[in-house]
Amino acid sequence: MNSGELKRAKRDVRRSVLALRDALPVAERARLTQAITERFLALPEVARAQTVMAFCSFGSEVSTAPLIAGLHERGVQVALPRIVEGDLEARSYRPGDAVTSTTFGAFEPAEGTPVDPAGIDVIAVPAVAFDREGRRVGYGGGFYDRFLPRTRRDATRGGIGYDAQLAAPGLSLPAGDFDLRVDLVVTEIETLRFRTRD
Repeated sequence: MNSGELKRAKRDVRRSVLALRDALPVAERARLTQAITERFLALPEVARAQTVMAFCSFGSEVSTAPLIAGLHERGVQVALPRIVEGDLEARSYRPGDAVTSTTFGAFEPAEGTPVDPAGIDVIAVPAVAFDREGRRVGYGGGFYDRFLPRTRRDATRGGIGYDAQLAAPGLSLPAGDFDLRVDLVVTEIETLRFRTRD
């Protein structure tokens, strides 16, 4: 698949999965978010983590507010992504800290102390879609594909999404050589683990 075909294939995935996600009623999204949050917080990797990088959810994404609050209650340092000069950086965050809107419509810490990517134990990775081999289709900016190589090799990359965002068994998402995979995906129904890195 050439680069033009790959872009079109990812665009088609985004369009169809976002339509499914947007169609979930608000009350249903809240119920599913609770189940996903409980599953993510129960991960052994999260239980032993000192620093977890989450993200500020927006639109019809799984709400990360309960996850961030749960991590904070456990005394875990929370980092959130912030775009600086076109690159993703990790910044410290505590519930109640000021956030600002990005050009994409998402939110990021208005300030926050920079967090060394090498000190992050678990990264909650957003995406439009995931498949059952750890591939993900994001929003098209490539921010996480550039950021994740700066984290420790043993840091856990965990995708968070509704089951509706997960490709059916046997279906693979379009991916290029620079598209990095996640180690696990947490939905309201299951936690899928993959061997994506040796």
